[in-house]
Amino acid sequence: RNLVVPTNLNLVHMKPLRGTALMVFDPGLVFLLVDNLFGGDGRFHTRVEGRDFTQTEQRIILRILDIVFEAYTKSWEPVFPVEFEYIRSEMNTQFANIATPNEVVVSSTFTVELGSVSGQIHFCMPYSMIEPIRDALTSSLQGEALEVDKRWIRLMTQQIQIAEVELVATLGHGRVSFDDILNMKVGDIIPLTVPEQIQATVDGVPVMDCTYGILNGQYALKVEKLLANADIK
Repeated sequence: RNLVVPTNLNLVHMKPLRGTALMVFDPGLVFLLVDNLFGGDGRFHTRVEGRDFTQTEQRIILRILDIVFEAYTKSWEPVFPVEFEYIRSEMNTQFANIATPNEVVVSSTFTVELGSVSGQIHFCMPYSMIEPIRDALTSSLQGEALEVDKRWIRLMTQQIQIAEVELVATLGHGRVSFDDILNMKVGDIIPLTVPEQIQATVDGVPVMDCTYGILNGQYALKVEKLLANADIK
């Protein structure tokens, strides 16, 4: 209903699946590819409403279809091998029916970008076409989701391991009254309680027990114990 004329509607078979699928090229994408093929960059808008595709444009569309068929065949191969067969092209949606009015249709939209200009490809198929292989599609999607999760976890782990954090070790504590602070002056001494071992923290979370000292002329910490969650008090 939202398609403008001319829109390229291609009816195709996906053997051995029954039924007919529909591959739709927006006119903007067709003319963008034609312009690009002949050396343009797609920046200038071409008025396309109300006219048919020329024979040259139709031949280019068929070449694009071959490329899309090849890509779709490779993507379907791990799930269910299919072979695409071109039937015919239409510009009027009334002659491109692939399902009854009450039938569910599965639709996928892809955006193709060339520089700063883009166009869309729509692929539609009736649910009855893929219903016989529903279990294969479901199991494939579940396996793909698990693989994506593993890849994401591995990547996240790598990024976390190289992230820099600030390690804070407080050497001592002291207690003074607010009145003492108001009356302090340069040279006053504040007594501190310094334990033998201190806890080093990251973002306020204790991560290790340490002793402190001097190494090569710099203050340093020696790790005595790494803290697990159960060890943190």
